[in-house]
Amino acid sequence: MASKRVGSGSADVGAQYFTARNREFLSFLQRWAGSDAFLEWPARFRFQDDTLNWQPFPEEKRYVGVPRMTAITRALSAHVDVTAQVRIERLERSGNQWQLVCTEGLNHGVFDQVIITAPPAQAQELLRASQLDGLAEELEKPVDQILPCWAVAAHYSEPPEVDADAMRPHSEVLYWVANNSSKPGRDDSGQWWVLHATPEWTKAHVDAEPGYVNNALVGEFAALTGADARPDETVAHRWLYARSAWSSQPGYRYDAENGVGLAGDWLAGGRVEGAWESATRLVAAIQ
Repeated sequence: MASKRVGSGSADVGAQYFTARNREFLSFLQRWAGSDAFLEWPARFRFQDDTLNWQPFPEEKRYVGVPRMTAITRALSAHVDVTAQVRIERLERSGNQWQLVCTEGLNHGVFDQVIITAPPAQAQELLRASQLDGLAEELEKPVDQILPCWAVAAHYSEPPEVDADAMRPHSEVLYWVANNSSKPGRDDSGQWWVLHATPEWTKAHVDAEPGYVNNALVGEFAALTGADARPDETVAHRWLYARSAWSSQPGYRYDAENGVGLAGDWLAGGRVEGAWESATRLVAAIQ
């Protein structure tokens, strides 16, 4: 879940929404984030089939953070102690415990158990630096299956005429487009649209200049919708670890002998709800 400040508001450039197929997930959010931190997004969802005809998404309740996706993570983090802007470089043994050492060489405490929720490539780097090679080797396949994504937030003072709020096109450039301003709690002047590139296009242009990415994605959006409107502001963001294509779903990984576990959406299907399911199962295994 990520939101970028734009203009006088914000746009969700990461996860666009989440589902709650497990009722316990919704109960967890209501208890720890608060029912005012998220609302249902009753949007018009469409996808383009192989014949390029538009079809409705299957009916399902979809939720978003209010007034932005990060409202949920901010509310959840209020219950725990968070140290920001620190990169842990390695774990060092201290008897039966672990010390966390950052890139500045500082010790950030001694702990009985360590849970790592970084993307697999970063988790693997940390594990190898900590001489936890067995767990690191398990991440070889997941590392190769994490897909990148260029995201662009585009503002239209004159909203484009589009008969949908969120769309998954049949395109070599665009994977997803959504009217961010159609989400509840957004008080925007005009409309902010969020455009996600396909993994293939992103890989081919992973080091492209943001200006080039803005023009390419906005141009494809215009061609896709036939809208003549042009954005008056664009913001690009590159996700190197956006989405997992790993077919295996072990839920979590836990090295009981060393007291080190891995959790994340990539271990449980890649969805926001999957991140919660992964963490829940890992905690149960530790206890």
